[in-house]
Order: sequence, then structure tokens, then C-alpha cells
Amino acid sequence: MLLITDRERESIVFHKKNGEKNSDIAKWTRVSVSSITRIWHRYTMTGIYTPKLQNSGRKQLVTDLQMDMVVARIKDKPDITLSDLIEEMSLGISESALCRR
Repeated sequence: MLLITDRERESIVFHKKNGEKNSDIAKWTRVSVSSITRIWHRYTMTGIYTPKLQNSGRKQLVTDLQMDMVVARIKDKPDITLSDLIEEMSLGISESALCRR
């Protein structure tokens, strides 16, 4: 998979604005027709041609605010168990997940 530079994206948008066909632009820029279509669609919908940011990975089950509260509770009561913390704070995670966190 080749990455398309911002300069190439800008060139694609320029040529599309001037009415050029996707197949011609693909020959000139050596970018696939489907990529040109995707870049042009993004530009017409949002006004920008830069790629979307990828939000990969799992979503956190416990927010940073909740973790701050967990840490504060542990400081208040250092001998509290993980299961007691989970029950007391209504956290939707397992003991092992809280331990890793």
C-alpha cells in the first residue's frame, strides 16, 4: 500500500476542479481511480483533502476520571480489594482488567 502525499492529493483536487477524468488523473499521478474517487468525495463533502485520522484500538471501559477516583479511593483505604472497588464504584470491568489498568 502506497501512501498518497498531500501534494498528490492537492494535485488530484486541482485536476478534478478543472474537469479532468479520474482515469486520466490516475495515469498522471499513478494513484488508483478508487483513491481519486475517495479523495474527491472527501473534498466535496468536507472541503479538505487530507486523510481521516484513524481511531484504532479498543475503547477504554474505565475513563481517566474514574481511574483518578479509583486511585483516590485506594489512597483513602489502601487495603481495599479490587472486587470491592469494582462493586463500590460500579465499574464494568473485571478484576484483572482493573489490575492491569
